[in-house]
Amino acid sequence: MLYEDRVDVATPEGVTLQFTLAGVGSRFVAALIDTTIQFAVFGAMLLLAFVVRGLGPVVTALVVVLGFLVFLGYDIMFETLASGRTPGKRWTGLRVVKEGGAPVTFLTSAVRNVLRLVDILPTSYIVGIVCVLASSKNQRLGDMAAGTLVVRERKASIEGDSWSLPVATSARVDVDTWDVSGVTADEMAAVRQFMDRRPTLTPDARTRIGRELAVRLWPKVVGPAESMGAEAFLEALLAAKATRA
Repeated sequence: MLYEDRVDVATPEGVTLQFTLAGVGSRFVAALIDTTIQFAVFGAMLLLAFVVRGLGPVVTALVVVLGFLVFLGYDIMFETLASGRTPGKRWTGLRVVKEGGAPVTFLTSAVRNVLRLVDILPTSYIVGIVCVLASSKNQRLGDMAAGTLVVRERKASIEGDSWSLPVATSARVDVDTWDVSGVTADEMAAVRQFMDRRPTLTPDARTRIGRELAVRLWPKVVGPAESMGAEAFLEALLAAKATRA
């Protein structure tokens, strides 16, 4: 859709990825869902503490500390372990990624969420909302400091993409008859870089980079079967080059 904010990211493989950025509305809905879950967890902790020990000073202090940890640790835990998606973001089809398209790490998630305390000021995420609206990449302060983006997940495969994309080559491919002389050293370096980086890429970024490389290199190779997936083709291309080294 033309009204959506988008950003182009150039990868080390020479492939440009286009991400659709999340706007204030979708981010607000995701935050509302996550906040509701956090309050439910905190409420259950408060009720349990009251039932078990009563709300003495020590228990009250412990509940306050645990509540802060829930507020801060909730997003960090889900973003790190669930590929940048809290339950709210998953529900609204959003994901946090690094600016280069890679998944967020514990450190990047911690930075963006610690600075959430600033984005909340003076109240109701006013600072965060203003930053998202003013930023060219729809980033709040935490995103700017951590180098992250909140993007919309693609619900369908890439338009016109007829490639299957296996994670790994499950069957051996006979590459002895392949003619790979048309593939340059720089292009092979890009393929190797992609193969090394693919475990760190988000599924969407991995799919698009693999397909772009395969589409670019397929016409330069004689021999691959038309039914090969993009990553299977790239793996076999590396093997073919290695046999001729």
